[in-house]
Amino acid sequence: MTHILVFGDSIAWGAWDSRGGWVDRLKNFVYEKNINLTDYKDYDCTIYNLGISGNTSENIAARLDIETKSRLSKNEENIILFAIGINDSAFIKSKDDNWIPIKSFEKNIQKIIDIPNKIVTKIICLNINPVQENKTNPIPWETDIYYKNENIKQYNNSISKICSENNVECIDIFELFSKSNPNQLLEDGLHPNTEGHKLIFETVKKFLEERNII
Repeated sequence: MTHILVFGDSIAWGAWDSRGGWVDRLKNFVYEKNINLTDYKDYDCTIYNLGISGNTSENIAARLDIETKSRLSKNEENIILFAIGINDSAFIKSKDDNWIPIKSFEKNIQKIIDIPNKIVTKIICLNINPVQENKTNPIPWETDIYYKNENIKQYNNSISKICSENNVECIDIFELFSKSNPNQLLEDGLHPNTEGHKLIFETVKKFLEERNII
């Protein structure tokens, strides 16, 4: 049996998508595949959406151990996807620093990779999507918080570096959105809209299919 756990923030949770977001789209795809099989021994895959709105790398690191232990078993194919970092990168004007400073972020990402290694078959990271800065500087619902692509690029570089050092594959969502028109893929300048979630879903699905995970 294959277990796929997806950890992240409101983007993984599925904000602004009428079909529940890219993770739920992936879950529905896999469950349809499960249902259509005549022999359940051929394929059995479960996906858990563990995205929580507002989460940072610090939050993921704090809950990762108990969340994985309660869902995963040894001797099965256990996959973890991390889609985290956009909240970490946010600039908080009142403290004149990022929500999670870059050095702390790097330590958290390393910790996140290290925690589940004993029972996890494969770890995969998604990096951070770009934002539409004229809508996120500041964000209308919290005017102390600014999301900037310059910061996002810095945090993405840290994700890439740590993934490379730990032989963890990384799906480049920033580049994926940049090749399209990112403004047409974002609902409020920060979160992907329906088309944005669909694009992430199709990219992740293809990635997992090419590696015979789903």
